[in-house]
Amino acid sequence: MVIQALIFYLFASITVASGVMVIASRNPVHSVLYLILAFFNAAGLFVLIGAEFLAMILVVVYVGAVAVLFLFVVMMLDINFVQLREGFLQYLPIGGLIGLILLVELGLVFGTWVLAADVAQIAALPIPAVDQVTNTEAIGRVMYTKYVYLFQASGLVLLVAMIGAIVLTLRQREGVRKQSIAVQNARRREDVVATVKVPTGGGV
Repeated sequence: MVIQALIFYLFASITVASGVMVIASRNPVHSVLYLILAFFNAAGLFVLIGAEFLAMILVVVYVGAVAVLFLFVVMMLDINFVQLREGFLQYLPIGGLIGLILLVELGLVFGTWVLAADVAQIAALPIPAVDQVTNTEAIGRVMYTKYVYLFQASGLVLLVAMIGAIVLTLRQREGVRKQSIAVQNARRREDVVATVKVPTGGGV
């Protein structure tokens, strides 16, 4: 039990420290690397509570796809972060307002533990025995029955995010040559191919 507690505090401390470094790093590439480290340690926390499927999904999906894709997008966009920081004071009021709203929401979430201490027991679903169903089957029963609409809504959010990433990478930039399929298909043979009669011994 002591070893499990030590491992928990180790994973939790590294996760919190990585989360702080994600928002504190000046280099966006370093932020993504710290985010990947936070995902790995969060997966270790899931393993400690017996949720092996969630740990595997966190590593395969978030680390193997989302975080790496975000890293590639940051590198491909080549954003001038120095220019973005120049307008920091312009967005400071709305950023402070959003931060205040998030702080109030976090206060409401943590306040429910004091106002209604048994709310977790009321909202919790009965956990089946280990010998009845597996961890994956138990998650599937809950996800595709009680939370099916929220699951579909999260899929739509991810679809919008994917479309936004595609739009950002396909934006028009000066000095970059792009292939135009319409212009290429509209070209005629006579415009691009010339038949030249070369005299014998004259060369091309």
